[in-house]
Amino acid sequence: MADGFKYIRIQQGGYGAVGATADKPDFKVAGFGGETDNYMNERLYLKSVPKMFEIVRKECGEEIELLHDIHERVQPIDAINMIKRVEEYRPFFIEDPFSPENMKWFAQLRQATSVPIAMGELFNNINEFKEPMVNQWFDFIRIHVSQIGGITPAMKVARLGEWFNIRTAWHGPGDVSPVGHAAHAHIDLAVWNFGIQEAVQFSDKTKEVFSGCPTMNKGYMSVNEVPGLGVDINEKEAAKYPITTKSNWQVRKMDGTIIRP
Repeated sequence: MADGFKYIRIQQGGYGAVGATADKPDFKVAGFGGETDNYMNERLYLKSVPKMFEIVRKECGEEIELLHDIHERVQPIDAINMIKRVEEYRPFFIEDPFSPENMKWFAQLRQATSVPIAMGELFNNINEFKEPMVNQWFDFIRIHVSQIGGITPAMKVARLGEWFNIRTAWHGPGDVSPVGHAAHAHIDLAVWNFGIQEAVQFSDKTKEVFSGCPTMNKGYMSVNEVPGLGVDINEKEAAKYPITTKSNWQVRKMDGTIIRP
């Protein structure tokens, strides 16, 4: 907020409040699963999210827009009940309440609450958007542009969204390169139904590798005037930073049952 951002995603620990609890699950005590497998306390998460919205809304006021990502980590009926409980705090949107395999639940969600919904980063084909858009099951297009096939397919989905008053919210986390973020910004500038753009602050190392990174100022993203996407890759600089990161997205319940990552 101090930097001028007016749209802020609020989470507790990792998705599903992973890492936010100190209790040791039974599967860890039993030595089951991988050493670095994460633990999610579903009941605590479902109970604490409405409280989080209440506190943040009280502290930050009504002018700030609040967003939250469920990341399809709870059962559909539990997601519906939780979203109903946060409605009074006026979320800008709730993201990924259900997995792509559970699309029919959106009809029940629409009947239960008026909270705006964002969906689509796990879709792999533009045709997966047709039925949800025709039925107006969600409000924001959450495409991971490279996963859907690039700018051209993403634009097709955006144009379809115009007909049903569904806005864009391209998926732009920290593991999307500056090339991807620049692509998002250029699409945003070209569509009528722009909604919001997820952004990151690029490190000095990233800027050394990628010249022409998009910039952020007071919550707004800007691109440069260089032809194309405006971002180039310095392969010599990139060679200084070989990929060494290892991560484990595996999440389990108390008894060790796998939760969707």
